[in-house]
Amino acid sequence: MLLLTRTASPQFTQPITVRVIRELTDRHTYQGWVWITAYQLDAAHQAVRRRELYVRRDGLHWLPAPTPPAPRPRTSGTPPIRRTNQRAPAPRRGRLPGNQLTPPTGAPI
Repeated sequence: MLLLTRTASPQFTQPITVRVIRELTDRHTYQGWVWITAYQLDAAHQAVRRRELYVRRDGLHWLPAPTPPAPRPRTSGTPPIRRTNQRAPAPRRGRLPGNQLTPPTGAPI
């Protein structure tokens, strides 16, 4: 995460916080300047806008990464329900290859 102020570029009259996605190295710039792609963050560090920014490398202020919130303690003794996006396989309908019916259990084949 970066704090961008007027030291990074005159366009930042109001400081903003961004999360850098990548540096755009294929663009020609002046010595000491770079193009970056970043997400502008709000006060809760949530991305609100994707931006391409032209900034001075010397003017970038790196911020420590925010610590994730602590997990909430479980209040009951039952395990949580785990949901998956996978469907269970469909049950077989009693047919064998070649459309033959399944023989009853114990019957000769």
